[in-house]
Amino acid sequence: MEVDDGEFISSPPKKVVRFGGSVSNTLAKFLQGDTNDYELLKHQLSDPDIKDAQIINWLQELRSCVTHLTKDFEQLVSVILRLPWLGRSQDVVEEYLAFLSNLVSAQTVYLRSCLSVTVSNFIPGRIVIKEGDVDISDSDDDDENLPRNFDLCHRALQIIARYVPSTARFLMPILREKFPFINKSARTLECYVHNLLRITVTFPVLRHEVLELVIGKMLRLDVSAPRRDIEDAEENATQGDDGNGASQEECLFDMDEDEENVSKSSSPPGGDVMAHAVADRLDILMTVLLAYIKNICYVNGTLELTRTKELYRDLIAVFDKLILPTHASCHVQYVIFYLCSFRLGLAEAFLEHLWKKIQSPSNPAVIRQTAAGYIGSFLARAKFLPIPTVKACLDLLVPWLHQYIHSQDAGSKAFCDVSLHGPFYATCQAVFYTLVFRHRQMVEGNLRKGLAYLEMLNFERIVMCQLNPLKVCLPAVTNMFAAITRKYQLVFCYTIIERNNRQLLPVVRSSLGGDSLTTNANPLDSFFPFDPYLLKRSGKMIQPIYQVWEEVSVCDVGGARQTVKKDSVTEEDDDFLRGESLQSEAAVGFIPGSFESHSVGSPPVSFLQRPF
Repeated sequence: MEVDDGEFISSPPKKVVRFGGSVSNTLAKFLQGDTNDYELLKHQLSDPDIKDAQIINWLQELRSCVTHLTKDFEQLVSVILRLPWLGRSQDVVEEYLAFLSNLVSAQTVYLRSCLSVTVSNFIPGRIVIKEGDVDISDSDDDDENLPRNFDLCHRALQIIARYVPSTARFLMPILREKFPFINKSARTLECYVHNLLRITVTFPVLRHEVLELVIGKMLRLDVSAPRRDIEDAEENATQGDDGNGASQEECLFDMDEDEENVSKSSSPPGGDVMAHAVADRLDILMTVLLAYIKNICYVNGTLELTRTKELYRDLIAVFDKLILPTHASCHVQYVIFYLCSFRLGLAEAFLEHLWKKIQSPSNPAVIRQTAAGYIGSFLARAKFLPIPTVKACLDLLVPWLHQYIHSQDAGSKAFCDVSLHGPFYATCQAVFYTLVFRHRQMVEGNLRKGLAYLEMLNFERIVMCQLNPLKVCLPAVTNMFAAITRKYQLVFCYTIIERNNRQLLPVVRSSLGGDSLTTNANPLDSFFPFDPYLLKRSGKMIQPIYQVWEEVSVCDVGGARQTVKKDSVTEEDDDFLRGESLQSEAAVGFIPGSFESHSVGSPPVSFLQRPF
C-alpha cells in the first residue's frame, strides 16, 4: 500500500527491538546488586550487527542519564565508546559526538578513555579473518572511508577540548602509547603519523612533543636501513628476476603483516617503491613530514615568517635532542636541511647553531665532532647557500683552527691524538670537505681575488702543524684536498701524506692469539650527514636543493678543468667517498672512549647578519 508524503511525515518512526528495562532502571538495579539487565545492556550494545536506529536510540537514552554514569559503570561506558559510529550515517555520528561531549563535561573521569578510543581510530581498522583456528586478520588499508573517519576523529578531539581545556596534557601520553610498532605496514604508519601532525594544528602546544615522537620513531627506521643495505637492495632489484622464486617461498612462511610484501602492497605502483622494506616505510613517512613542513610554512604560496621561525625552533630542539646524537643516520636529518632551504636566514641560523656547539668546551667531544661533520656537509651540499655565506662560515672555522694550533704549540700535547684533539680534527675535515665541493665557485668570476682569499686562509700552517690533521681525516677527503691545494699552489700535502703512510701503527696482541697489525681508515668515526639522499618519493623534494658531486680534473697543468655534472643524486655516481670505510675498525694508538677535549676558549662569534 502506498503512503503519500503527508502521511509519511506524520507517521511515527519504526520501533527498535530491544530487551530489558530503561537505562536509568538498569543502572539503579546494578547499584542494588541486580546485574542481569546490566549485562543484557552491554550485550546488546556489543552486537556486531547493531543497526543505526538502535545506536541512535541507545545514545539518546544514555545522554539523558549521563550524570549517573560514574566510575561504577566503567565497563558499560567502555562498551558505549567502542560503538561502531565511524562509517555510519550522519545521524549516528552527530548523536555519538553529542554523547561524547556530555560525558566528558559531566564525568571527567572518562577523559582518558574518550581520548584513547578516539586516537585508536587514527589507523586503518582491521578486517577479522579466521581460517579454522588461525587468525590471519589484516589492516583494511583500502578503506575508502578513511579520510572521512579521520576528519570525524579530529572533530571529536576538538569537541572534547572545548569542554575540557586541559585535554592536551592528557592527550600526549596516549599518542605515544598508541603509536604503531615500526614494523607495521607502511599504510598504517603513514596514517598515524599524518594524524599526529594534523593534531599539531588543533593543539599547537603539542607540536614540539609530537615532532619529537615522530622523528624519534623515524630515526629507528633510519638506523635500521643502513646506506649499504639500501644500495644492495636496489642493485639486486635491478638485476632481473633471479632468485624471485626463493623470495616468494620465504614469503609463504612470513605471517607478519608488516614485512616487505605488505610494505610493497601498500605503496603506490611504479618506480618509486623502495626495494628495501624498511627504507620504503621511511620514504613514505619522510614524504609526509616534508609535506607537513611546507604546508606549515607556506600559506597560499607565500612564506609565513612567524610560523616558519616557530617551526624552526621546534625542529632545532628535536635536532639537538635526537638527530645530532644519532650516529650514521642517513635521511631523517634532511628535515632540517629542507626547512633551511626556504630562507637564507634559516640556513645561517642553523650554521651558527652548529658553530656554537663546536666552540663550546662544555659539550662532549663526540657532539662537537658531529656538529663539525654537519657543518661541513651542509656547506658542501646545500645548493641554496651562496658563496658569501660559505666564506663567512670558513672565516669562523679556519681562524678557530689557527687559534687552537697556537694554543697547543707551547704545550705538552702537541701531537697527533684523536682522543685529545677530536673536535679540531673534525673541524679540519669539515673545512677540507667544504673546499673540495666549493673551490670552483670561490675562484669563479675573479680568479685573482678567489686565490687571494684561499691564500689568506693559510692552509699551510694547518697542514704542517704538529697535530698532523692529514693523518686523521678520511683518505678520500685528504687526497682531494691535496690535489686541489696543489693545483692552486696553496700547500703541497703529498710529502706529509707519504710520510703518514710510511708510519706504521704499533703491533698489538690479538685476543685470538698471535700478533695483529690493524689500521683504521676512519679514526674519527665520522660520517657526512648530507651524503646523497637515496629515498625515491621524498627525494623528489630534496633533489632541487641538493648539490651533487661534480667530477673535476684538478691535475691539469694549464688550469682548465673538465666538469661532469650528474643528472641525478645517486650514491654510486655522486659520492667521491665511495669505497671508504665509514665504520671504525679496531683503533690502535687512539682512545675512542675518551670525550676529553681542549678548547681555545674563544668567545662565540655570530655571522648571522640578517633577520629571518
